[in-house]
Amino acid sequence: MSKPSRRRTLTALSGVAAALALSVPVADALTSHTTATPAAHSQDAFKSRTDAAVRQSLASLVKEDGFPGALASLSDPGGRARNYTAGVGNLKTRSKVPTDGQVRIASNTKMFTATVVLQLVGEGRIDLDVPIETYLPGLVRGDGIDGHEITVRQLLQHTSGLADYDEEVVQDYLTKQQHRYFEPRELVEIGLGKKALFAPGTGWSYSNTNYVLAGLLVQKVTGRPIGEEITNRVIEPLGLRHTYWPGVGDQTIKGRHPHGYFATAPNTPYTDVTEQDPSAGWAAGGLIGTPSDLNRFLTALLDGKLLGPEQLKEMKTTVEAPDLDTVGDGHYGLGLATFKLSCGGYAWTHGGNAPGYTTRNAVTEDGRAATVAVTALPTTLPAAEHIEAALDTALCTR
Repeated sequence: MSKPSRRRTLTALSGVAAALALSVPVADALTSHTTATPAAHSQDAFKSRTDAAVRQSLASLVKEDGFPGALASLSDPGGRARNYTAGVGNLKTRSKVPTDGQVRIASNTKMFTATVVLQLVGEGRIDLDVPIETYLPGLVRGDGIDGHEITVRQLLQHTSGLADYDEEVVQDYLTKQQHRYFEPRELVEIGLGKKALFAPGTGWSYSNTNYVLAGLLVQKVTGRPIGEEITNRVIEPLGLRHTYWPGVGDQTIKGRHPHGYFATAPNTPYTDVTEQDPSAGWAAGGLIGTPSDLNRFLTALLDGKLLGPEQLKEMKTTVEAPDLDTVGDGHYGLGLATFKLSCGGYAWTHGGNAPGYTTRNAVTEDGRAATVAVTALPTTLPAAEHIEAALDTALCTR
């Protein structure tokens, strides 16, 4: 669910260090392999230098940072795709990482939720600058919190001042939370039970509470579940065949997938957390998908296939987002953020963390897309930096 930052890297989603505990043999780390989709066989699909750089960056994430597995998908402006893996998909069986396997995409879900809200804005059913009180009367209350003062825009942009609930839902994760079901309103109550961080519109702070409220907003306006709206309005129209909203009580990952791992402290054994209840993420982080599907979604979104010009402009209107990522100079729009590139300029991004999986993804202005995923949370700032460096490598190496 949570998006890492310099300040939050060591707690990311877990609230405790999700450390490297089981080393992956060097031999496994160096067997990263590259497979191309049928559309990617033309000689100009990707330069060999890009292939080599991406393979090396994934192998390093396994060998040097100790992630059990890593996978990536790249696509060029013409939509030609290429996939890469490194490490192992299962620490017990030593099986390979499935090419373009499904992972829990966590806070990337926020892009989908924000897209649905903005579609409803385009339909005249939601106003971005109307207080959330208008749609969810009496719900948003607390110490320094009043739903009359918080707009829909501020929820989507994390400028509401509402605190996050993430630490509470992962405290004692392996013993209490991994298989626990959370009602959306229970998550909201946790967030609203904390004092406001600042007056609405006067600061920025990443909070999953904002997006659970956004999901409740969609349900109130449409009369349908948020997962159904995301499926009908985004997933199915784009043909994202390997992306889905888990049903209530579904703790599995349906398709081919690498196992996800979790450790409670540095130098402690990894625990397989592939099966877990995703309800703690809900509209803020519940989706499952593949790297290539994430690339297709973000590319289509920025190409205007999901939103009208006015709504896409609103989505891309950003504010400064201190400590959004490890690179710095981040800005956040409405469920969409910027990622500073070493080769100059910015890409559009989001990314996400869930127990067992970390994903980083971005699309450049000229249509190059990349997603990198690893099968554990980073335990150190350098490890988090290396994941984002791998994304930068995929987008900047030519």
